[in-house]
This record gives sequence, C-alpha cells and structure tokens, in this order.
Amino acid sequence: MSAINIHKSNFQNEVMNSDKPVLLDFWAPWCSPCRMVVPIVEEIARERSDIKVGKINVDENPELAGQFGVMSIPTLVVMKDGKIVNQSMGAKPKSAILAML
Repeated sequence: MSAINIHKSNFQNEVMNSDKPVLLDFWAPWCSPCRMVVPIVEEIARERSDIKVGKINVDENPELAGQFGVMSIPTLVVMKDGKIVNQSMGAKPKSAILAML
C-alpha cells in the first residue's frame, strides 16, 4: 500500500481511529530534505502492512502542523492509539525511520 495523504477532513478516521501504528511524514514540496525522505517513506508503506503511513503537506495543512508543534520539516511522528510515541526532525535513513517504529 502507498502512503495516504492526510488532511484535516480524514485525520480523525485515518490517524486517531487507526487500529495500527501510524507513521506521519510532515513535508512540503519545496523542501529538499523532504524530497529525500519521500521515497523511503513510500517504500516503508509498501513493505509494512502492519503499520499505516501518512503524509501531511504542511503548506496545505498548517493547522495539523501546528497541532503537532512542527517547527522544522521533515518531521516524522509515530502514533499509537491516538498518542504520539515517537517524533524526529530532519532527514533520516530508512534504518533510523524503522527504528522509530
């Protein structure tokens, strides 16, 4: 499965009500480090059926970025049962992202 585009209208259903852990990638199209992380996040989404992967464009969803206190992108957040269990800023290799899960 590929990463899901998360926005205000589907956040509750896709993230808060998810029965699987959710990896969220806060990004923007103009962000070079974000573009380095996108293929890794997409690869994880295809490989791991035990988690849900979502992408949040901070330019289109400033309220979600604010809700998570995102000050720098890319920011990766892992949520379980509607709670943040891990968070990391900056581009990371696949091994570091998988270690967050």
